[in-house]
Amino acid sequence: MPLKLIADESLDFRIVVKLRDMGFDVISVLKEYQGISDKKVLELTRQHNAILITEDSDFGEWVFAHKEKNISVVFLRYKHEQIEDISSSLVKLLNKYQIDLYGKFVVITPRKIRIREIYK
Repeated sequence: MPLKLIADESLDFRIVVKLRDMGFDVISVLKEYQGISDKKVLELTRQHNAILITEDSDFGEWVFAHKEKNISVVFLRYKHEQIEDISSSLVKLLNKYQIDLYGKFVVITPRKIRIREIYK
């Protein structure tokens, strides 16, 4: 099963372009669903059985404080000048783990990747 990705509105669009250039199937909230709420982004992610890629820390709260279920999130934390490093790390992560990322909350920084199981 090929990965389906949802690029949150907060995601730098250069990352969306890189993911698409690398052959990933990416739905851009910015281009296709601009202005929808975080709750709708979560619903869209579930509807497409996708992995949400975001720079918005609020999704960590949705998952861990509000106990959102059946969701997969990759949260990127980096400085603007680290965009190439974070993009490369993201592509490597997606290629290495693929469908094993479903049901996980992943945090990627330029120096570290942390993968946590989301309790169902």
